[in-house]
Amino acid sequence: MITIEQVTSADVPQTRDFVLQARAALFPKLSASGMPADLAHFEQTYLQGEGCFLIARQRGRIVASIGYVPYDHRCAQLDYRGLNVVEVVRLFVLPQCRRSGVARALYDALEARAVEAAVELMYLHTHPFLPGAIEFWRRQGFTVTDVEDDPLWQTTHMQCRLP
Repeated sequence: MITIEQVTSADVPQTRDFVLQARAALFPKLSASGMPADLAHFEQTYLQGEGCFLIARQRGRIVASIGYVPYDHRCAQLDYRGLNVVEVVRLFVLPQCRRSGVARALYDALEARAVEAAVELMYLHTHPFLPGAIEFWRRQGFTVTDVEDDPLWQTTHMQCRLP
């Protein structure tokens, strides 16, 4: 049985550890760059700010995570001015729990919270080297808006308008 929960202050250390370990496994080169600002300031970003962070637990253990933060307009090729936009971040699922529906359930719960917060558009970026990522997001209703020509990352920008 998997449960989905919004992170509380008590969950922050365990959640941060889960995300950092999952991030290091998928992006080993990034783990040397230090702790990302959203994780360093987790409570301010996700609990006190306009972000949202959810975890999935199985027998008390975190097995997956997802969050959103207000979009920061850092990508010049994306014009979201005048829209309430959030960026989906930190979707990580333990390998043994993949293809079980947990990512879909987490995203559905996150989207419901975004709709409650009057978010108009959800943005994310992913990479083709992450197995199944682009296809997963397409199944959730996201469309590709841009693919960067960087030969290493090929960052793929995607968006989904909310009702």
